[in-house]
Amino acid sequence: MAMSKSNIRLAILTAFYVLFLVIGASIFSAIEAPQEISIIRNLLSKRARFLREHTCLTDDALESFIKEIISASNRGVSAVGNVSMEPNWSFGQSIFFSSTVITTIGYGHVAPLSEGGKIFCIVYALIGIPLTLILLTAYVERLLIPTTLFLQFLNSRLGHLYQPFHIRIGHLVCIGFIIFLLFFLIPAGVFSYLEHDWNYLDAIYYCFISLTTTGLGDLIPGDSLHQQYRPLYKVCTTGYLLIGLTFMMLFLAVLYDIPQLNFGMFFLMKSDGTSDPEKMRLHPSTGLYGPKYTQHIDEPTIRHVKAVPHPQSSSPEDNP
Repeated sequence: MAMSKSNIRLAILTAFYVLFLVIGASIFSAIEAPQEISIIRNLLSKRARFLREHTCLTDDALESFIKEIISASNRGVSAVGNVSMEPNWSFGQSIFFSSTVITTIGYGHVAPLSEGGKIFCIVYALIGIPLTLILLTAYVERLLIPTTLFLQFLNSRLGHLYQPFHIRIGHLVCIGFIIFLLFFLIPAGVFSYLEHDWNYLDAIYYCFISLTTTGLGDLIPGDSLHQQYRPLYKVCTTGYLLIGLTFMMLFLAVLYDIPQLNFGMFFLMKSDGTSDPEKMRLHPSTGLYGPKYTQHIDEPTIRHVKAVPHPQSSSPEDNP
């Protein structure tokens, strides 16, 4: 049996995806490896100099101390400042951690320490992740109302000059620029001002990594040694993340609403015209929550016809 066109396209996409991973790994390795080697050499030099200057300390004792510090750091406890920073499990910090769990950002800089905390984290994520998706989807649905009105405004003003596809592209660019300004450029300026160790590029990088839910965890707001109002700062950052994720979903909804740019449709089985009717019924394009209503053949058709009196007919009062 010959392969369907969608399966052939899927196989090509899979091969390209693997190639994309290989290219990305090669570029990251070429860029980052020299920096890592430089850091390793510098660290070895400082370690050797430290042992020379402190002859009473053996290499094994230093190694053991370093392991303890790294182990604590991996569990979210920093040894900087004589371990005098605010605890990671204060209420403000816990709010921030909870948001990173249920939004799937998951920075990984702080994690549950106890077995009970790990079990609760699993249960909390199982409930919170779908709940977050439902909540953000509901907000996106409402945000699409003014977005659609804006598109209708563009169509009414520019429809006689440009094709509908070009107007949709302009609409998408406008929405993307507003989101980029409100949730990347402006917040990056705020973060770079509040975080003394961050430059503007670091702040832009943090906003992008967070709002795309990549969550690498190398830059975390509010974790500097002398950060003022740290709990409040964490709560405000949580609000930024939730609102920002909502608008990122809005941008994707506007993007997917343009058929010419929804390339994912080419790799679905229904692009062959032979897909399962039940899958088609449940597909978002045919009704997200079930089949769209269609009138049955045996249902009567009600037509609203405006009554117009016949010219020769008389009024009821004229009849005997």
